[in-house]
Amino acid sequence: MSERTPVTGPFRISVDASPSGVALDMTHYLSTVVLALAEAAAEDGPALLDELVSIAELDRSARHQGLDSHATHERDEAVQSLLDELVDGGSVPVYGGQVLRLAEALRRAVAPRPVPAQREAGAA
Repeated sequence: MSERTPVTGPFRISVDASPSGVALDMTHYLSTVVLALAEAAAEDGPALLDELVSIAELDRSARHQGLDSHATHERDEAVQSLLDELVDGGSVPVYGGQVLRLAEALRRAVAPRPVPAQREAGAA
């Protein structure tokens, strides 16, 4: 475990400070999602493709109709159903002491940092 990676399992989570907050590196979890999609495609590619195309069509409709539209709710349900099937719903578990390490890494990442003193006007 490194200071940058306070969560080492079951999925690694790294924390990087950014100018406006933090970036959580969830690459390990996202790799699991991609591998689950690949496995589903190997098992029944046409069915998975149909499901993904349907989600894409719902998403286009949802963007056109707005946040509280039937298409938005239907898209969200379809995405959640796929996540439930592939990766236990899409939740990333964090256990035990890793919870505290993640909280501390987030605190460190957003803590105010001293700005290096600027040179006095006219100093070379």
